[in-house]
Order: sequence, then structure tokens, then C-alpha cells
Amino acid sequence: MTALTALTGSYQPEIAPVLDSLALSALVAALPLLTVFVTLGWLRWKAHWAGLAAVAVALLVAVVAFGMPVGLAALSATQGAAFGLFPIMWIVFTAIVLYQVTVRSGHFEDLRATFHLISDDPRVQAVIIAFCFGGLLEALAGFGAPVAITGVMLMAVGFSPLRAATVVLLANTAPVAFGAIGIPIITAGNLTKIPYTEIGAYVGHQTPIIALFVPLLLVLMADGRRGIRQTWPIAVVVGATFAVAQWISATWISVELTDIIASLAGLAAAVLFLRVWQPTGREEALEAMGVERERDLATVAAGERTAYAAGGSGDDAAPPRALDKAGHDHSVSVAELDARARELTPRRISMALFPYILVIAIFSVAKLVPAVKDWLASTDVKIPWPGTSGEILTHAGEPATATTYNLQWLSSPGTLLLLSALIVALVYGVGVSGLGAEMAATAHKMRFAFLTVASVLALAYVMNLSGQTITIGTWIAGAGAAFAFLSPLLGWLGTAVTGSDTSANALFATLQQTAATNAGIDPTLLVAANTSGGVVGKMISPQNLTIAATAVGLVGRESDILRKVLPWSIGLVVAVCLLVGLQSTILAWMLP
Repeated sequence: MTALTALTGSYQPEIAPVLDSLALSALVAALPLLTVFVTLGWLRWKAHWAGLAAVAVALLVAVVAFGMPVGLAALSATQGAAFGLFPIMWIVFTAIVLYQVTVRSGHFEDLRATFHLISDDPRVQAVIIAFCFGGLLEALAGFGAPVAITGVMLMAVGFSPLRAATVVLLANTAPVAFGAIGIPIITAGNLTKIPYTEIGAYVGHQTPIIALFVPLLLVLMADGRRGIRQTWPIAVVVGATFAVAQWISATWISVELTDIIASLAGLAAAVLFLRVWQPTGREEALEAMGVERERDLATVAAGERTAYAAGGSGDDAAPPRALDKAGHDHSVSVAELDARARELTPRRISMALFPYILVIAIFSVAKLVPAVKDWLASTDVKIPWPGTSGEILTHAGEPATATTYNLQWLSSPGTLLLLSALIVALVYGVGVSGLGAEMAATAHKMRFAFLTVASVLALAYVMNLSGQTITIGTWIAGAGAAFAFLSPLLGWLGTAVTGSDTSANALFATLQQTAATNAGIDPTLLVAANTSGGVVGKMISPQNLTIAATAVGLVGRESDILRKVLPWSIGLVVAVCLLVGLQSTILAWMLP
């Protein structure tokens, strides 16, 4: 055997390579995941360092314990990193650029005032801003942007910093599965080779159950039992509308557009319902919130409060501030919002909503018009990954199809978002130079986020192609049919640790598929369960907690926020576990 063959020869993974023991092999294969948990959750490392450390451990396990040639292991990592950068981070990057263009133009302030015009009750605004608009931001960007932006918006309408942070973290649940134009589900589909539209349809029969109740939980968190008693009609209407729209879109229309459709449907339902019904108790709620707000702000040092933040996909992604063309900060009071809302004209409202209407139009044409969809797909370039294509086999001895990289340079949602950002920049008068400046600034702020996501996807590819994931899944499948009740916990833990449902799917989607196959459970159900479990784990992620704390000026009090949201997260993941377990048995009729 030559040195080159030893480095890059063909490779077929074994299920139990460590002393022919499945349990021991699974334990060794879990070391990279344990590295993520320990470095992020316990040692509190930066996300990119934790990701790189986990990749190093995964490479070591692949080569030493699983016998994978060094060259193949390294090349597998490069393909994963490439997929992490494009299309995943390309989508996140262009979505945040689009938002920054609206901020730069000053039209984002009119958008805030538009929400205030819809309702001046802070509890209703919590539903409209945190749930509906936050869901729209999750659809376009995800990765912390909704939490940061809506957190400061809630402070602007009277919420205390701590309550604003907890409300937006709870609201950022149901939309997460379809966030960033469906990237968590698309990632799961790419890794498992299950059509992502099929996974999305299954998720669309799970997360709407959560969405149905989230607005009620928001008004409970915002104003206690009084909030439920006085505002439950609007919470029920918005939750039910969002849930039904999410179910229909995920099943029959478009995975990519699901959150956009559901969020706008929920917002429209709120606007129409508020024309015939208004909540009572606004003044009492504002008074109670004012007392709490003063108490909270007394603990925050002067100057720590930030303006709007767009967030990022990693711990180091510093949130950009909401500045207009002249560079002025836009932290405004409730009175100023009242005044701005009264000055709004139909034209200003239309201009404020223009970017989001444009995105819906472009994606609708790209995804729903067969001729356009087929043409865009024809531009994809399928690249057999150098050095690995045909050299890495599955456990069954077939060439692994995951070694082909699909370069969606034109059909990618990120490219469509960039087109949207260009049009918005021209319409808003920001111009090409302004768009370029925002792209450069956003790329600089997200530099560590790029590294984080690239390392997490590199980890996933090494674990998957070396057989580590299959070994863990085979061992876990020993739980048999009972695993269906436990499967959402993997997504919950993965998202809690990495801060991303996309990363959780990258880590565990193939594992869920393997465990389901070996346990005789529908693989698509458990891959979807991983996604659905992840949506309720995001609120306790250190990344999201940090973004929320920074946005509302509570830096250093992340533990206080965690104590507030942890019980909600645990309760919701238990509900998801019960739902998925029942869907694998007596509720199978719910599935598409």
C-alpha cells in the first residue's frame, strides 16, 4: 500500500469498529458531540472555538477509532465547511443585509410605528411584534435576528428589559423550524437524502400545535393571568391563524415560504380582528409595566442599553445598530411612537412593508411557477467532491451520494434575497454603494459566525461519512419504539448548545434517520421531530440568551433570563416529545 493510498484510499465504515462492541463504539463516536456540550455549555468557549475543537476530535475519532484514511476525513470536513458557507451562511448574510438596508434608509422606523398604529395595548403589541413580525424576521434571517430586533422594539413600547427579553425568546419558537427560508429543514434533507419538502410537511404537522398556544403564553408572560383574561381573544385568533397557515403552507405550498405566509396571515388576522374588538385594561397594564421597567432599569448601568440590533448567528456577531442615513440612533419613547404613528400615510406604510412584500413576490415566482423553478434548478452545478466522490462507501457498500456538492449559485434563497436587497436599495434611495457598504459591514460583523457554522457542518460531515453517526444511531435504536418519544430531545439539546436548529439538524438528522430505520419507525417522522424539538431549545441557547441580554441592556444577567425561560422550554419539549411519540402510534393519521 502506497502512502497516498493510505491517506486517501476508499473507505467503508463499520458499525462496531471499537473492539467489536456497539456500545463502546457509540461511546467513542459520541466524543465530538460531548466536546461541543462541554466547551460551549460548561467551559463557555466562543462558539467558533468550540466548533473547531469538536471537528478536531471528530477527525481523530474517524481516523484512529473508525479507520478512515486521513485524507478522506480531512476532505469530508472541507465539503461540510463549504456547505456551511454556501448555501447556509449565504442565506443568513443576505437576509441580514436586506434588513440593514431598510434600517439605513430610515423606513424601518415607519415599520415600528405601523405596528403601534395597529394597537397601542402593550400585550397585543407583544403578540404582533414578537410573534408575527418576529416570525417574519425568522423566516428571512433567523440566527438571533428576531430576538435582538423585537426585544428592543418591545422596550420601546413599555416593557422592562427582563420581560422584553423573555417574551421575545418565547415567541422565537414555532417559526424556527422554517427559519432563514427553511434552512434547518433543507439541511436535514441534504444530509439524509429525504426530500426536504417531505420533512417540511411532517414538521408542518408538529410545530403548528406549538404555534397555536404561543400567543396565549406570551400574554401570560407579559401581564400574568390578567393578560390572559383581557386579551385571550386576539391571542387565540392570531395563534390559530398562524398555525393553520403554517400547516397549509408546509404541506402544500412551499417550505421556504411557510413562515412568511404564516406570519403575514397572523398579522392580517390581528389587524382585522382589532377592527371589531379591543382589549380592556391597557392603562393598568402600562402602569404595572412602568413600575417593573423602572425597577429593572435601575439595575442597568447608564449607557448599557443598546439601540436595535440585528443579531447574528454566533456569539461574536455584534449586533448592528439601527441608524438612519445621517447616523442618528433611533431609540424612541412610547409618546414619540404615538406621534409618528399619527403622522403615517398610506404611502409611508406601503413603503415600510415593501421589502417584505417584494421578498414574498420573488420567492413565490421562483418556487411556485414551474417554468421559473425548473429553469433555476437547471443552473445548479453538481460537483463530485474532489478526493471523496466514489471513494467513500455507505455501510451497505454503495457509493455515498453525500459526496456530491450541489452549488446552487442562482437558485439559492440567498441569491434571491440579494436580488431583493438590490431592488429595495434602489427604491429606497440607498443605492448600490449603500448596499455595498452594508454588505461589507455585515460580512465583518459575521466573520466569526461564518467560522462557527462552517465548523459545525464540517463536524457533521466527518461524523456522517466516517460512520460515527450511524454507530450512535444504531445503538440508540436499542430503545425500540420508545425512541419516538425521546427523539425530540436530541434536537432540543443540539439547538440549546449550538444556538441553531440548522446546526442541530446537521449534527443529529442522520442519527435520527438511522435510529428510526433500525427501530422500525418512520425515518421522516424522527428527522422532523429533531427539527421540532430544536425550536423549543433555541430560547435557552447561550447564543440567543446573549443576543437578548445585549439587545435590552442586561449584559451579564443572562442567568436571570435563563431562569425565566427554562421552565417554558422544558414544558414545551415535553409536549413535543408526547406529540411525536403519539404520532408514531395512535396519532399516525395526523401525518401527511
